Amino acid sequence: MVEKPKDIEEYKKWLKEQHGVTVTERTKRYYEAVAAKIKKDFEQSEFWIEIVENLRRYEEEYLLKTGYPLFIANFEPKLETKPFDSFLLKTFRKNILENERYPDEPTDSWILPKNWFSQINDILRTLIVVKYLDGIDFMVRKVNSLCEQGKMEFKCFLEAREEGYYAAHLYTRQKFEIPQETWDTTTVDFSIELQITTQLQEVIRRLLHKYYEEKRKKAKESDEKWQWNYKSNEFIANYLGHILHYVEAMIVEVREKQKEEKV
Repeated sequence: MVEKPKDIEEYKKWLKEQHGVTVTERTKRYYEAVAAKIKKDFEQSEFWIEIVENLRRYEEEYLLKTGYPLFIANFEPKLETKPFDSFLLKTFRKNILENERYPDEPTDSWILPKNWFSQINDILRTLIVVKYLDGIDFMVRKVNSLCEQGKMEFKCFLEAREEGYYAAHLYTRQKFEIPQETWDTTTVDFSIELQITTQLQEVIRRLLHKYYEEKRKKAKESDEKWQWNYKSNEFIANYLGHILHYVEAMIVEVREKQKEEKV
């Protein structure tokens, strides 16, 4: 079997040798220009404007239903574009690290410049942070309703990973006109990601972000179960995520029992 590239530098060499793709500063600048245009266009879309304008109504509805706030004070979602280095790393993971068919192409084809704007689903994303665990399902339903109204695609994945990561990942798609490197334009069917998570999960995500990014850059070199290596950063990071998820579930359960007792 052909040996897989083990890191991002070996991956760049593989792109050049196997597919004639040379990753340069020009590649990065072009990516950033396209991502910036899509962000600007989406910010002006009816779908995004409705989400932002409806937050206060969602807050009032949830508060009336539960007696608790949905968001932290003055919360506003912000659109972000995926940095080029993270974007290239994701193509590395999809093409190589997570590709069980390697050296053949992944099931959905190689992710290369000719198709990578439509294949990577989180170039444009936003994060909606709720205070309580049941707020995730509440917001999933609201976003789904907006997609139905606009006759837009809607997909929802409730992430519950072995490493202790919990969040809802929602995806919708829109068509955008983007510049080509030849300065012509083309239309791309583009995915937008909306992550919904809790305040506690977001805190732990920020704390451990650098650790997870470093882990993603490397091929798996050991079959050792992290659950038994209690001195490792992986053990601490992963179980902390699971513990927080359990605590959040208990908070909602206690809150609901208190409400029932008052009735």
